[in-house]
Amino acid sequence: MNPFLMSLLDALKDTAIVIPILYLAYLLVGYFSHHSSERFSKILHHTKKAGPLVGAFLGCVPQCGFSSVISSLYSKRVVTLGTLFAVFIATSDEALPIMLGQPAAIPKLLLMLAIKVVAAIVIGYAVDLVLQLFSLRANKKQKVQSQDGQALQEEQSADDGQTEESTQVVCQHCNQHHAHHPDEEEYASGCGHKHVHSDCCAKNIFLDALKHTAIIVAYVFVATLVINLFINYFGLDAIKNILPSNVYIQLLIACLVGLIPNCAASIFLVELYMSGVIMFAPMVAGLCASAGVGFIVLFTANKKHFWQNIMIVALTYGFAFVVGLITSFIPIA
Repeated sequence: MNPFLMSLLDALKDTAIVIPILYLAYLLVGYFSHHSSERFSKILHHTKKAGPLVGAFLGCVPQCGFSSVISSLYSKRVVTLGTLFAVFIATSDEALPIMLGQPAAIPKLLLMLAIKVVAAIVIGYAVDLVLQLFSLRANKKQKVQSQDGQALQEEQSADDGQTEESTQVVCQHCNQHHAHHPDEEEYASGCGHKHVHSDCCAKNIFLDALKHTAIIVAYVFVATLVINLFINYFGLDAIKNILPSNVYIQLLIACLVGLIPNCAASIFLVELYMSGVIMFAPMVAGLCASAGVGFIVLFTANKKHFWQNIMIVALTYGFAFVVGLITSFIPIA
């Protein structure tokens, strides 16, 4: 069969498999964001401390459904950045079912999962801790500025013969300072800022999920087609000849392959390992960088923060390389 036609048919087949997963993922996101599930969103918000731990185990589920869900939830700031990294690092996409099909590879699969889960938990909590420290410093600075502003306002009130007191609080939704008066009723967010739910929620979550799924599917199809064309025209033998045996160079290349937003990347890495082209550590590193369609969802759902998304991808690459580097010291073929 013609390589292009073969690549096209494989791309259509691989994309068709992803469609129901993406649609269900977006239905979940739509439900989480809808006003009828505001209570559930509050539960997620109040349990953020357990986010990286939960995210690490959710990422172990085969395919990239949870990386898509968490990417969308992160864009709405329902989950923390550490939770997002934990899910990305733990996600292995199609690697699990492929390795499960090889009984001899099951011990290595269990070791790989253990490494990824531990790394995901450590990285997730480390990221959240660093952000929390920066947040405490920023809040301390804002508190000083707020106290200065309050003192100035009290002086002005005294000059005008007024005794009304007010303080400055930071709104959790718009990140802006608002005057809060003691006699005002506090909202659930802790300030006088009303969050209008209609601004962020779709009227029909089924149609909204269908629309988002169609957009992501288009990206997935193009990415899959490009990967399939490369494999069908060049083949694994050509890759064996050009890929160096140095573990450090393999780590760099494997992490780069893992960033490809498609399940074909994880399949490709596992096949390279099973064929003896790459070592165990580079495979683990590449799978740590492999968040599947999660990266595409991140860039579409969090599109207002493009450079933040770039930073997340770059840090994922860096974390994956470090995990692979540490794994390279384990004596395993």
